[in-house]
Amino acid sequence: MKKSTYLILTALFAALICAGCFIQIPLPGGIPIVIQDMMAMLSGLLLGPLYGAAAVAIFLLLGVIGLPVFTGKAGIQVLIAGPTGGFLWGYLAAAIVGGLFFWIALPQKIDGKKYSPARQYVFIAIAAFLATATAFALGIVGFMLVTKVTLAKTLAAVLLPFIPGNTIKLVLMIFITKKFRPVIFNYTH
Repeated sequence: MKKSTYLILTALFAALICAGCFIQIPLPGGIPIVIQDMMAMLSGLLLGPLYGAAAVAIFLLLGVIGLPVFTGKAGIQVLIAGPTGGFLWGYLAAAIVGGLFFWIALPQKIDGKKYSPARQYVFIAIAAFLATATAFALGIVGFMLVTKVTLAKTLAAVLLPFIPGNTIKLVLMIFITKKFRPVIFNYTH
């Protein structure tokens, strides 16, 4: 049951990541605020690095084969030559980094005892922050390589306008992970 449950959850998270591109707030710089990144990071936090990364990889594959899941666009050119390609690759790395840190630093049970809620929140927050930082680091590098823009202009275009929204997403990820990780853990173990 464990493996089949993880496969179902992986497919569900791939669908949630895809659907996340249709919920967006346009910004003057041309790169909208979406919840897609949050869904990708949650896949790692909730499913762990392997299945979380698999969910993101399915999403990327669907976009490459032509489904308009890359913020309404599709095709391999978005990943390779698009200004948001670094962010899309960053989703994959974020699921791995956040999931790996979280699942190593805070296993559900150690010797039959659970960690205190305060400690759980701290480790979830660190994992969510590391995932977010990973996605933005790759996104910033990718944007600079494609657009040939300076670091200062890149930060002004793809980081600063997104700090308030991503702070909200980070807080949401913490509470969603705290609530649903035990449920997923119980169904998969």
